[in-house]
Amino acid sequence: MGPEFWKHEESDVCTTFQVDLSALVDGEIDESAAGRAMMHMEACTCCRGFFEDVRGQVRLHKDMATPDRLFARIAILTGAEATAAAEGIDLVHRLATVFYQLGKAYVLAAIDPGYRERVFDTAVPVGDVQTRGRGFVDGVLLDGKASAGGLDWKRARAMLNGKLEKIESPLEKGRRLLEEAISTDPSHEEAQLYLAFLHGHEGKRLTAAEEYRRIFQTAMSPANRGHAAIQLGRLHSSEKNYRKAIACWRWVTISGLADEDDRFFVARFNLGMVYALTRNRARSLGYFRSLLDHHPDRATEVADLFSRSPRLREAIDAQPGFAEALVGAVPELFSLPGAAGNDAQSTDSQGSGSEES
Repeated sequence: MGPEFWKHEESDVCTTFQVDLSALVDGEIDESAAGRAMMHMEACTCCRGFFEDVRGQVRLHKDMATPDRLFARIAILTGAEATAAAEGIDLVHRLATVFYQLGKAYVLAAIDPGYRERVFDTAVPVGDVQTRGRGFVDGVLLDGKASAGGLDWKRARAMLNGKLEKIESPLEKGRRLLEEAISTDPSHEEAQLYLAFLHGHEGKRLTAAEEYRRIFQTAMSPANRGHAAIQLGRLHSSEKNYRKAIACWRWVTISGLADEDDRFFVARFNLGMVYALTRNRARSLGYFRSLLDHHPDRATEVADLFSRSPRLREAIDAQPGFAEALVGAVPELFSLPGAAGNDAQSTDSQGSGSEES
């Protein structure tokens, strides 16, 4: 029950007692006032509901703040109840992951079989995963768990078989599978990320930005928050909203995620690129130097990013002395065999036109 409920239901007398009841929950009321509040609550349904609501919220807050309390409450469940609940959650998540893996594979295959800017790992073999997925669902059904986790597992079996085969477009298959993953498990963050990725590819930038923003704000996994921040920054950068793009990518570096998870080295590259585009040479050089200092094993990939970023190289060439300063700041980048770094001093571009990872 929210504040509006109490506003409409309470009398002036109840207002006074509800202040006392709130203090009673917190243990901040004297004995006589507590007695009066308890007597009033026995006679007043509205205030009794208010007291239980406040006490429930306080209990939930304490449980979340102290994991041991939460575990203790879970332990109150009988062994059978706890086991069934845990098994249902696990089965639901596993099914959602099957849908997600297939959806991701179809999306990437539809966009470009060799697509480089993957949000997660390389796509799985569709046939193998689909076969294993059907086997997994059949196993659940044979075990008599057709309603495990509150799902319709027969419908899931149909989705992995006939329904999926009837969809001709790989991109549409990917969309349907990702939506199915989220419908199965609304908390599946990876599926949310790839659906946002698909929307961005289709030009639905506002939708994609809202989805990435929501994932960043609610994701439990720091890596998923990082992926959302990287992709949201790319959307802002493509619209030349560099201030917002910088804020997204700086979160990845300032939070320490880029150092804890080497996949996020691209955040520093993107920052160096954006500062070059905005003619802030000192910061650009600083980020490129920091990039190689923190991720020395990524030098070859960094060189490749330079070769595929014609807009970055044009910005460098347009600023007198920038190319020479770049070579001086990150000399090891330009000494790599076949490194694109040597092209940083030339406008001759053989890159693909990709601007950020």
